[in-house]
Amino acid sequence: MFNKILIPIDLNHAEKLEKAVSAGVYLARQDSLPVVFAAVASAAPGSVAHTPQEFRQKLDAFAAAQGVKYGINASGHAVFVHDPVIDLDTGLLTAVRETGADLVVMATHVPNLADHLWPSNGGRLASHADVSVFLVR
Repeated sequence: MFNKILIPIDLNHAEKLEKAVSAGVYLARQDSLPVVFAAVASAAPGSVAHTPQEFRQKLDAFAAAQGVKYGINASGHAVFVHDPVIDLDTGLLTAVRETGADLVVMATHVPNLADHLWPSNGGRLASHADVSVFLVR
């Protein structure tokens, strides 16, 4: 049904994304699909890494650890943007295109009043991506 699963990840809050990771891993195991953990970051030094190379290394290490933990084929894919807060949606769409993923399994939040004015990242991705998007609360 699907060929590759992309799971957006925030290395600052990876522990809070366990439910989405578990859902993505479950789906990947059904057909032995590869999983790409994608992260959108700034190339400027940040709390996770000082350089894009260091960020890629940490993302690859995270993906490798998840691969071992769950027994899946996992890799990391970093997309660098000017401002990850503003450009997150664009960065995730870029990651989908660059990786060839045809399913995104993404954590989302409980909708609130602000979502009536500004769409959530998951909602925006679901409405703009050419692939299936599974939002996990």
